[in-house]
Amino acid sequence: MKSRIASGYTSIPTAVRSIATATALCCAGFVSAQGTGASTVTLYGIADVGITQVTGLKAGSVTQVASGIMEGSRWGLKGNEDLGGGYRTVFTLESRVELDTGSTSSRPISGSQLSDRFSQATLMGLPSALQPAVAGVDALLASEFGVNVGASGNRLFDRQAFVGLVTPFGGFLAGRQYTPAYETFGTYDITATQSALSAGQIVAFPAVFEIRTSNSLVYRIQQGGISGSLMYAAGEVAGDADKGRLLGINANYKADRFSVGAGYNTRNNELGNKSLTSAILGASVNFGSSTVSTLVAKITDDNPSSLSAITPALTPLVGAANAALVQNAFINAFKQDGRLFHIGYRYVTGPSTIALAYNHYNDNRPSDSDVTSYGVAYTYALSKRTDLNAVLVHYDNQNLAQVAPGGNGYIGGVTSSAGTDSTGLALGIRHRF
Repeated sequence: MKSRIASGYTSIPTAVRSIATATALCCAGFVSAQGTGASTVTLYGIADVGITQVTGLKAGSVTQVASGIMEGSRWGLKGNEDLGGGYRTVFTLESRVELDTGSTSSRPISGSQLSDRFSQATLMGLPSALQPAVAGVDALLASEFGVNVGASGNRLFDRQAFVGLVTPFGGFLAGRQYTPAYETFGTYDITATQSALSAGQIVAFPAVFEIRTSNSLVYRIQQGGISGSLMYAAGEVAGDADKGRLLGINANYKADRFSVGAGYNTRNNELGNKSLTSAILGASVNFGSSTVSTLVAKITDDNPSSLSAITPALTPLVGAANAALVQNAFINAFKQDGRLFHIGYRYVTGPSTIALAYNHYNDNRPSDSDVTSYGVAYTYALSKRTDLNAVLVHYDNQNLAQVAPGGNGYIGGVTSSAGTDSTGLALGIRHRF
């Protein structure tokens, strides 16, 4: 996907640009045109790497080379064919790549370590004698939730993989795609999900948004300043269509100086029970060279996914009763009930872009794991495709929270102990092709 940076304009992430492109293609369907039969395929990508220093970890202050400081490094193919009469076909295949290692998965600075509230038996309301069982489950969860091996799940095109038909009455897309609620989040986060300053970084584990999902069908429409999408993602469980299913919807209105939007996702777990649900409202005002943006999201999850296998796995080791106790403890630990708030300011002058943001997650669960982050991100455009970046951010962990800063392409992991704060400094270079 071709990046576009005029003097002083820093492009939003490819994730959001892909969304905008898909929507624009749908919009193009409203314009009756003669088909030319033209077909194009474009190779595109982002190479983003830098040096980070993070404090508050078990190892103290850690400095490392990391991929995805501002945006996750990736490469992809996109194409479209004009069928005539306002119809066209489109496709996107997009794969992550970690520039520091060349792999398709990443590990947080803290490795496979989980927060104390997910790994200490006594904090989970269990007797200390069951700590070995808790540790065994943690090893499985580290892989299941992507803490240890990254989020790719051995998928070559983990970021996006879809094909669609654009018509005069909207676009129809099928494959692995970004969810409606996350699209709204990316639109009204002042960083557009870039860097450790993004509001999404303080709620990365357990995630409060389904970022993208497989097996999805999406209908998109845009007319004038109004746009929206509707998603159905099948769980593909034989005999029960409700298991693992995701539903999502969003709507947005954009005028010359302001925009407002809303998004909603709800996922069923592997048993068919209502699981992670995210509702978000956002608004922004454009003053020309500067923009103010804000959002608020409500997150609930009373039936966390992927935990029902704990009891059968532990029963041979600790007995059925203790296995059930451990499973219930993990279910309670991974339940979510909270509110995410973000407000940010972006100023563009010449080749420089400065973003300031304040983020707060109010956790209403008994763990009361509130997190606040604030900081600044600076980008200097060397050219239309290459820029230098600097990010300074502080995470204030309260009670049982222990989040460490990461980047757009990776989560930061956890601090040394519950309530330990962390500061992150990142310097990087980003090139788009």
